[in-house]
Amino acid sequence: MSKPLRLLLALLPLVALVALLGVFALNINRDPSLIQSVLIDKPAPQFTLPAVEGTGVPGFDTAALAGEVTVVNVFASWCIPCRDEHPVLEALKAQTGVRLFGMNQKDAAENAVAFLTELGNPYDAIGADANGRTSIDWGVYGVPETFIVDAKGVIRFKHVGPLEMDDIAKEIIPAIEKAKQS
Repeated sequence: MSKPLRLLLALLPLVALVALLGVFALNINRDPSLIQSVLIDKPAPQFTLPAVEGTGVPGFDTAALAGEVTVVNVFASWCIPCRDEHPVLEALKAQTGVRLFGMNQKDAAENAVAFLTELGNPYDAIGADANGRTSIDWGVYGVPETFIVDAKGVIRFKHVGPLEMDDIAKEIIPAIEKAKQS
């Protein structure tokens, strides 16, 4: 092997590392909630989720999303940010009265019930996504994530990560109002 070729092969990992560092540096201040879903302005995927036993509310399916604007929140009892987000969901429900459905991802029913017993249950329906398949179909990156679905069952908005109180006025209520006009 020639000396220039050996030098080139030796420098290749360094060039790749510098390129990777450049990508990270350019995205360091990027807001993770700005991850766009390919499902925005498309009908919600077809699914059926059974109720989480012991919650006292039904499960839900694609057809249940039709008829009025619905906020769908993906959560789990094992998710620390979900615990932080929970008071925001309760405030959202109290302020707007919007239908709020929960998609309980990869969670044991008894853990979900304990979580909701401790923190309160703002959900009108909770579907058990035991294997995470429905979450994948919805394009969920991780819990928590929140979607707004219009009365026709079309996904109009997605928020990645835990909601905070100021998100209600800044993002969620405007997105609900926009979905009502769809």
